[in-house]
Amino acid sequence: MNNENLQEQGLISGNLKKDMTYLNAKLDVDHNFDVVHRIVYIGGREACMYFIDGFCKDEQMQKLLEYFMTITPDKMAGDVHEMSKKDIPYIEVDMENNWKNILHFLLSGVFILFIDGYKKALLLDTRTYPARSVSEPEKDKVLRGSKDGFVETIVFNTAMIRRRIRSASLRMEMMNAGESSQTDIVLCYMEDRVDHAFLAEIKQKIEGIHVDSLTMNQESLAECLYQKKWYNPFPKFKYTERPDTAAAQVLEGNIVILVDNSPSAMITPTTIFDVVEEADDYYFPPITGTYLRITRFLIALLTFLLTPTFLLFVNHPQWVPESFSFILLKEAPNVPLLWQFLILELAIDGLRLAAVNTPNMLSTPLSVMAALVLGEFSVNSGWFSAEVMLYMAFVAIANYTQANYELGYALKFLRILNLILTQLLGLWGYIGSLVVSFLFMALNKTVSGQSYLSPLIPFKWTKFKNRLVRRRLPGALKKS
Repeated sequence: MNNENLQEQGLISGNLKKDMTYLNAKLDVDHNFDVVHRIVYIGGREACMYFIDGFCKDEQMQKLLEYFMTITPDKMAGDVHEMSKKDIPYIEVDMENNWKNILHFLLSGVFILFIDGYKKALLLDTRTYPARSVSEPEKDKVLRGSKDGFVETIVFNTAMIRRRIRSASLRMEMMNAGESSQTDIVLCYMEDRVDHAFLAEIKQKIEGIHVDSLTMNQESLAECLYQKKWYNPFPKFKYTERPDTAAAQVLEGNIVILVDNSPSAMITPTTIFDVVEEADDYYFPPITGTYLRITRFLIALLTFLLTPTFLLFVNHPQWVPESFSFILLKEAPNVPLLWQFLILELAIDGLRLAAVNTPNMLSTPLSVMAALVLGEFSVNSGWFSAEVMLYMAFVAIANYTQANYELGYALKFLRILNLILTQLLGLWGYIGSLVVSFLFMALNKTVSGQSYLSPLIPFKWTKFKNRLVRRRLPGALKKS
């Protein structure tokens, strides 16, 4: 087969000048300053190396070049297979003749070496990605336990899981998605514990993703994997920045999905009980872990019910026992209570967004200013009642007991719906909003298709008890 036919079929020709002409035009090396190519002689043969500046380890590149320069024509290998075994003093070496694959590896940071007369290119994985150091994540902090967290480099993240699971059954399967981005995706699972039917379904969905790029990393992937019932606010995936949490989920038979450039892991399948669990539940003794878990459940329930229940009682003060009459308003409000609650719901999100974008050096003085102006002065001015400010302050702070942002916003949206229905329809609106909220959870499905309220629906007492009560860890139990 001649060189022209090979080029037409997407294969390298073995003629260095023609291959360089094709690759230089494809990559537009005259304008892309970071695409570096250099012609050298190896064993009397003309060769050309290609790599992306900033992705290769300079020390290793220098040592490889020094070795290549020592190869004389009489010691030069006869073909690429022999050379890869005899003349490449490096561990991660592969061969490829397909242009599509060569371009993918080159743009991923792999060092590519073309040698005149060889119809396969040599791929040397000398990659090193810019990465920050491993540190404790800001969101998933624990009082005890390890202080390392995922980073944006996917290889580092898989290594942190491997460090915790030294089993031959652990699988790290690489895939990619996005026509332009070619984003790396790793599926982590235990071969002997995972649901293989669900695993095959996840693989099929990822392979069927036809988008230009995963612009928002995990969120883009999540929306591609779960496209039905987008209007349901409850989270379909659990996200964690902690390797120990991800490793524990893998050992339980779940699938952990890592996406390159994202410092967190996606855990699936996920129920509502998975979402509210945290690492601190397991880093303390069973009785303390159970207390923390139940406390988190109760606080989540309070954040949803507190303000609508207060609104219901204020609108119907005759239902309030005399001993609890102190919860009612002391003064008639200037602004209707419903509007006070809705304005504060919006204002709290505004303050949260402002805190995210506030420079650290200004955060303290601006926090003091916000507390004075939006707290005391807003009550004294008559815009808000003191009781409304108190309950909304509790809701705002209590939301942070949940590590999952999506769950916090799901409760927020349903709380707003509850407020509006309670104001319009009274007790029936209050009851109706509870029914609607329960239906949102009951009719929701995980990515695997199981009930979002499992093991409550369908009810399985043993599993449900284990969700509420923290048992002793398997490693602490004696073998029978």
